[in-house]
Amino acid sequence: MTARANTGTRATPLIDWDAVYWDAMPRVYNFFRYRVRDDATAEDLTSTTFLRAWRARDRYSSDLSAFTTWIFSIAANVAIDYWRRQRTIVPLDDLFATPDDLSVEEISQQHDNSARLNRLLAELPSREQELIALKYGAELTNRAIAGILGMSESNVGTTLHRIVGRLRQGWDS
Repeated sequence: MTARANTGTRATPLIDWDAVYWDAMPRVYNFFRYRVRDDATAEDLTSTTFLRAWRARDRYSSDLSAFTTWIFSIAANVAIDYWRRQRTIVPLDDLFATPDDLSVEEISQQHDNSARLNRLLAELPSREQELIALKYGAELTNRAIAGILGMSESNVGTTLHRIVGRLRQGWDS
């Protein structure tokens, strides 16, 4: 991204949308995949996010935030809008695709583990699910998550550590 001359008060960047899309799209998709646990819905929400970003491209300012922070802020709002429209949580039958070389027992164990993890994640409050989705689904840094959610970087790290600890306790029990 390079900045172009600006006559207003903010820098208006020139954005290579193809590069941005191919760089951010997998992480945005994974963020939604963690949140909604459904491939088709994650694809729709990813498309909505990039459509909103495209429409709002004149409002992006590199002076205010990194592009990743901006796009994930839009994604977080798309997720909020989606959950407001939903009356029930859509369950996910298969979390991971299974390779052909696995035995029936291994496939069964993977399905059991996926279902168990989904249950543990579903028990978390929405805000904690969002943190997990941003960290492990979108693979964002604590600093980027802090910018998106309006938290301090250390608070993000501490909260994630506590969430993962509770998930581990739930897994072991």
